[in-house]
Amino acid sequence: MAFNHGSQYLVAVVGAGPAGLFAARQLAQAGAHVVIFNRDIKPGGLAEYGIYPDKHKMKEGLRKQFRQLLALPQIEYYGNVTIGQHGDLTLDDLRAAGFQAILVTVGAQGTKWLGLPGEDLRGVYHAKDLVYHYNRLPPYSQQTFSIGRRVAIVGVGNVMLDIAHWLIHDLKVEEVVAVARRGPNEVKFDKAEMEYVAANLDVPALDEELERVRARVEAVGQDVAKARSYILAALPGAHPRISDTRFRLEFLGSPHAIVDDGHGGVAGLQVEDTTLVAANGDTKARGTGAYRVIPADTVVFAIGDRVDEGFGLPVKWNAFVKHPEPCFPVGGLCYEVYDPAAGAPVPSVFVAGWSREASTGLVGAARKDGTSGAQAVLQYLRTLPTAPGADLEALRARLAGLPGPVVTKADWQRLEAAEAAEAQRLGLAEFKYSTNAEMLAAMGLEIAET
Repeated sequence: MAFNHGSQYLVAVVGAGPAGLFAARQLAQAGAHVVIFNRDIKPGGLAEYGIYPDKHKMKEGLRKQFRQLLALPQIEYYGNVTIGQHGDLTLDDLRAAGFQAILVTVGAQGTKWLGLPGEDLRGVYHAKDLVYHYNRLPPYSQQTFSIGRRVAIVGVGNVMLDIAHWLIHDLKVEEVVAVARRGPNEVKFDKAEMEYVAANLDVPALDEELERVRARVEAVGQDVAKARSYILAALPGAHPRISDTRFRLEFLGSPHAIVDDGHGGVAGLQVEDTTLVAANGDTKARGTGAYRVIPADTVVFAIGDRVDEGFGLPVKWNAFVKHPEPCFPVGGLCYEVYDPAAGAPVPSVFVAGWSREASTGLVGAARKDGTSGAQAVLQYLRTLPTAPGADLEALRARLAGLPGPVVTKADWQRLEAAEAAEAQRLGLAEFKYSTNAEMLAAMGLEIAET
């Protein structure tokens, strides 16, 4: 059998997070046979490994949807397979296999750094690595992170709050301070996420900080009282306080360097004081030339992510390059990959989710963008003159010959059953194997000897 009878198109989806999975469903329902390739063993992406561990209801609701869509006979799933220039398969391999279109939804696998002095010190981390660690994604689940008593987090979005949640509730550190280049009116977190840590917020310290920056904030017409109300709106719904961690916010401070403690570790975060300037209806932070040090022995950057430059697609400004004049736009957005060097689109390749725009939105936004990406692909497929003539047996044979075990839908279902049984045995709401070897063993798959 070449692929599912009745299918009009053959499409590869690379990445099995929310964008890729919901795109696959959209494509399958429109008449495509879809093959999903996933770097991880489990599908789900950030829905599985990015949502805070104790949000069981949310995660199980998403898993239920993923089970339903992966059950569609038009969708094949292959986990533990990497796609890229140095992966198990390249994009050219997928084209040669007969895929008429490739939708890349691998997220933003790279980490974005500021290039500051001291970023290589012990105790300096990127938020995504920590999120993967406490969500038990291999190999991050086995890595050791040196977290001290006083932690500075650069960034004031929802990811910052997730890290603060972990530090406050699980590690119970002494102090967490979130550092923002701009002012209190421009925090990016949601009230619902703030509720998890609001009980630990040092409100007198917040008021002192708001007074410290008041003149600079009001100089651009921003209302300090409004900012205070927004930040404190989470207090009525705050989750119970279970640690003595002091949680603070500091504004108008642009990270300049990480201070060495003299032993290769962190002694503090040096920031340059900033002021706000109006710019095209918005504000920008501008350095003042005055510097100060925020005491800390751990620094975490929660400033967004970047795509993987080794994937095999053109990259500019942390993102894969999109066509400046798309042929198949959806909602005014472009999903087509463009090669600036060639001055032409990359043939048959599209991007969606964080592969299209890194670190933008949560699961709902990824779902919507994946669906829109699928619509762009379908527009393209309808312009093709012939139906696919590919036979996937050769591809399946190549996958079977890879050094690492390839995980199918049936394998993944056995893993889910094994983890559910272990959770029941231990009396836990959820259980996850934390290594690939454990997951493969639970599925009855063996790692080839090297």
